[in-house]
Amino acid sequence: MKKSIVSAAIASMLSLGVLLNFAPGARGEGEDAFKESVLRDPEIPAIVNPQGDLTIVEYFDYQCPYCKKVAPVLAKIAREDGKLRIVLKDWPIFGGVSQYAARMVIAAKYQNKYQEAHTALIGATAKLSEEVVRKLLGDAGIDVARATSDMDTNKSSIEALLVRNNEQAEAFGFQGTPAFIVGTFRIPGVLDAAGFKQAIADARAAARKKK
Repeated sequence: MKKSIVSAAIASMLSLGVLLNFAPGARGEGEDAFKESVLRDPEIPAIVNPQGDLTIVEYFDYQCPYCKKVAPVLAKIAREDGKLRIVLKDWPIFGGVSQYAARMVIAAKYQNKYQEAHTALIGATAKLSEEVVRKLLGDAGIDVARATSDMDTNKSSIEALLVRNNEQAEAFGFQGTPAFIVGTFRIPGVLDAAGFKQAIADARAAARKKK
C-alpha cells in the first residue's frame, strides 16, 4: 500500500462510517464541481446501473491483492441490489505495470469494452506484466492492437484522468487501495459483504434526510 500525502483539497478528513462534506478542490473548484468530478467524471464509464440511485466510487490498483479480493464481493452485491452505480477509478500505485494496465483498460472504453477489460485484469490470478496484460485482454475479447493505438492517441486525456484520480484519492486522505466513496461516505480499506450492505444502507438513509 502507498503512503499518501494528504492534500488540502478536502477540509475534513473523516473516519470510517462518518458522512463527509465535499470541500472545494485543489484547483479552486467549487464544492459542487469537485463532487461532480468524483462521482460523475465523464471520462469514466459508470457500470452495473448507470442510472442507479446510489454511487459507489472505488480507487483501486490491478496489482492490489485486496482489490482483487473485494471485487467479486462488490460485484455480487451490486447485482443483487440492482440500483447501484459503480465508478471504478484507477489509482495505479504499484509501479509501471499497474500504470500500463490502467492505461490499457481505460483505452478499451474506446471500443466499448471497458467493463470486460476491467473484469479480465481485476480477476487475474497470474502476476501481471505488460505481456500478461495484453494476453488477458485479448482472451477477454479486447482488440489489443486497437487498445494500444487508442492508448497512444488519447495519451493526454488518459494521463489527465489518472492525475485527477490521484489528486482525489490523496485529497480524501486515502493511504492505499482499495478505498471507497459510498454515497457521501468515505471508507478506506476492505469491506466484507455485511460492511458494504451497512454502508449502502447508511448512505441511502443520509440521502433521504437531505431531501
